[in-house]
Amino acid sequence: QVQLVESGGGLVQAGGSLRLSCAASARSSWFRGWFRQAPGKEREFVAAIDWTGNSKYYGDFVKGRFTISRDNDKNTVDLEMTSLQTEDTAVYYCAARKDYSARKDVWSYWGQGTQVTVSS
Repeated sequence: QVQLVESGGGLVQAGGSLRLSCAASARSSWFRGWFRQAPGKEREFVAAIDWTGNSKYYGDFVKGRFTISRDNDKNTVDLEMTSLQTEDTAVYYCAARKDYSARKDVWSYWGQGTQVTVSS
């Protein structure tokens, strides 16, 4: 079992930036990812990164605005978000899985989520 804890959410104005962090309870070579869920919408894939940090995947909507990174010494994965828009308002979840997938239903471990609210 791996526990994931997100932090860094909050309120930011449109055009601003925010950095989310996800701490894992144990060291793992698994993929780590971020998903988000806006009110009334399905949870959607945001980004994922492999153990080496060399393979990164992003959802189509990201369009270069977000950057995922990981620090294996600290067991953390960060999501740097820039040029935030009101449409980015959602609960952001950290997840872990052995292999990459953009499908939310196959990820093994999930954090509790952190709220990101972007105001106009």
